[in-house]
Amino acid sequence: MDKLKPNTSNATLNRLRAAVLGANDGIVSTSSVLMGVAGATSDTKTIFTAGMAALVAGALSMAVGEYVSVSSQRDAEKSSVAHLPHADFEFTNPWQAAFASFVAFTVGGLIPFLAVIMAPDKVKIPVTVIAVIVALVLTGVGSAAIGGASKIRATFRVVVGGLVAMAITYYIGTLFGSAFI
Repeated sequence: MDKLKPNTSNATLNRLRAAVLGANDGIVSTSSVLMGVAGATSDTKTIFTAGMAALVAGALSMAVGEYVSVSSQRDAEKSSVAHLPHADFEFTNPWQAAFASFVAFTVGGLIPFLAVIMAPDKVKIPVTVIAVIVALVLTGVGSAAIGGASKIRATFRVVVGGLVAMAITYYIGTLFGSAFI
């Protein structure tokens, strides 16, 4: 059974959720774009450009998505609490969630981006996969520790999900790269 640490506030959970989701999404989506492009071409400039675009677009998308989502949640919370006399309720903050997601996505996405850009051509793919596995293990273990959940289950989820996403996009990149480039 999942349990939360005692006295964990709504705002803390909101930031934690946004940061974990942002970091995981940054790692997985950036590495998947990089794998797809690396499957299509070995040109470092093309991989760099695609990775940078994925990193910036993903971070901005996460921030906007969190802001919109949490704003809607906050509106619903305010509507529910408005009918309760003397309610002591801590509303979620959309700006905190947006900022946490933006920063976490960027930090997470930088890991595969730097790995693929800095690794020698012959080992770009394995170095990136190893960097992503390490990053996802840290994300899984860290989020489970903070949330009081099973570290094995959380880590397994994020690592397997990330590896599947990277493998699919790599093979799609290979298929389309050989057909169109």
